[in-house]
Amino acid sequence: MASIELLLKSVRAVRPGDADGTPPPVDIAVNDGKIVRIAPDIPADDAAEVVDGRGLLAFPGVVDAHQHWGIYNELAVDTATESRAAAQGGVTTALTYMRTGQYYLNKGGSYRDFFPEVLAASDGKAYVDYAFHLAPMSAQHIGEIPYLVEEHGVTSFKIFMFYGSHGLHGRSTSQSDFLMIPENERYDLAHFEFVMRGVQNAREILTDYAPHLSLSLHCETAEIMTAYTKLVEQDGSLTGLRAYSASRPPHSEGLAVTIASYLAHETGLPNINLLHLTSRKAMEAAMTMAGTFPHVDFRREVTIGHLLADVDTAHGLGGKVNPPLREREDVEALWGHVLAGNVDWVVSDHACCKDEMKFGADRDDIFLAKSGFGGAEYLLPGLVGEGTKRGLSLQAIARLTSANPARRYGLLGKGDLAEGLDADIALVDPDASWTVRAADSESTQEYTPFEGFAMTARVTDTFVRGARVLADGKIVGGPTGRYVPRGR
Repeated sequence: MASIELLLKSVRAVRPGDADGTPPPVDIAVNDGKIVRIAPDIPADDAAEVVDGRGLLAFPGVVDAHQHWGIYNELAVDTATESRAAAQGGVTTALTYMRTGQYYLNKGGSYRDFFPEVLAASDGKAYVDYAFHLAPMSAQHIGEIPYLVEEHGVTSFKIFMFYGSHGLHGRSTSQSDFLMIPENERYDLAHFEFVMRGVQNAREILTDYAPHLSLSLHCETAEIMTAYTKLVEQDGSLTGLRAYSASRPPHSEGLAVTIASYLAHETGLPNINLLHLTSRKAMEAAMTMAGTFPHVDFRREVTIGHLLADVDTAHGLGGKVNPPLREREDVEALWGHVLAGNVDWVVSDHACCKDEMKFGADRDDIFLAKSGFGGAEYLLPGLVGEGTKRGLSLQAIARLTSANPARRYGLLGKGDLAEGLDADIALVDPDASWTVRAADSESTQEYTPFEGFAMTARVTDTFVRGARVLADGKIVGGPTGRYVPRGR
């Protein structure tokens, strides 16, 4: 019997802890889904399967810390199709947001009842490993946080700051109907404070989990957005993605970041994640708050969409997303912060929204379109291609896409190429030239705001715990992804 189940020969292993530079060739041996050895010239005569890595870059599998399976399609369907798209982008673990209310499962109630349905719907269908962030929408949910941590290994929670009085896609809606919360409760600043206190309470009573328990915030201010949406629509001089950006202006992000940060200080909650920051003003606010409250461990997230596309270059109104795509000057500001080390991880914010649902009766009306689009397919190739042009090291990319989110979110067996960790590996050709076409994606979304973009790096192969799910750019095998309880 062979002593090595899988031997990956002649790859350049990009380890997040190594010094910057082009890594030398090594081989990676895998048994029982774990990396057992990384070294040059491991003999192949005792390996059951040998894969020629062709001198390609081997990154630790991407931990895409921000996806939305099941928001616009059935969760069971999205789990299968969108995890396939994720594998195309080198993603081996997807952390997807889930909540009660409209969209997703379209029901309210207790997470004790709701979350088992989520797990059942996704079980056995994913091509990559996955976990869920949960949003406490009601007082009952806050009380369930310790149960969710201990019973299901959920270590991260979320607040959508603009939901209090603004609709998901730009217009105000009935809060209780949309969020499906009790009529005598409000989803407002006071609720956000109590969520923070609930997460901190869990940290204090579940001390083993405390380092990995965190709260993530979508930072936009409902009142500012409502007022500016009215101004933009009344003025009428702006259209398309530029109009949507103006209706949710960057200072709305900055103000929300400031409010959230003070609440974290007030409640003593140290682990705060500021999601998908899109603008110079948002990043300035985030950095200012980090200096103001040094006892709060802020992590700052940026999406690949906001690094690659702007209101002029995105292909069509399919680029509508929350927070919006911005002007080119904001894109350049984000890159400046990435290169300065002020961004902790880069994500896709993948939310498959098919054409028939995305656009309204007037396809040119940005305010009738739904928010969100897919993009996990382009996460690692986009960051390697564009990032290395700008001087971002390969090791920094490994930290941004894998090590940092894995550590923060309690994925203790992932995030690096090291003996004893899961054999989650993405092979990347850094010299490939190709053009983004929605038709080439495994996602069921028929369009992409990246249509026609020129890419200069490509993921060729993806391994999830040693199982090859992408080979030479094509999905192979079956859905071997598993739900991963975290913090254990």
